Amino acid sequence: MKVYAIQRAEKRIPMDVAVQIAGNGSIPGTEMTFTEDVSRRGARVLTARRWKINDRLHVASLAGNFQSAARVAYCQPLHSGGFAIGLELAQPTGHWVMDPASEPGPAAA
Repeated sequence: MKVYAIQRAEKRIPMDVAVQIAGNGSIPGTEMTFTEDVSRRGARVLTARRWKINDRLHVASLAGNFQSAARVAYCQPLHSGGFAIGLELAQPTGHWVMDPASEPGPAAA
């Protein structure tokens, strides 16, 4: 019997990005948290809240200008407490981190 591994169409990049997520119907408000990895189409985000598959939320990076509506693809409990959610991004805009070209250069002497 052969076992096949399903691979993502797009590789995720391990990246800790501070984000704000909002949209949990059970617990209103926003949560400041971090990603574990990201791609153009998805992200794995750590959260204190339990989310349901197909919940809709909004995610935005605190540095940079990334933002997107998203769908929860999975919600896994973590041994350390909290959850990891897989997000499928819908209409993402901006960049996960600050664009180096937009950062101020060194001050002239």
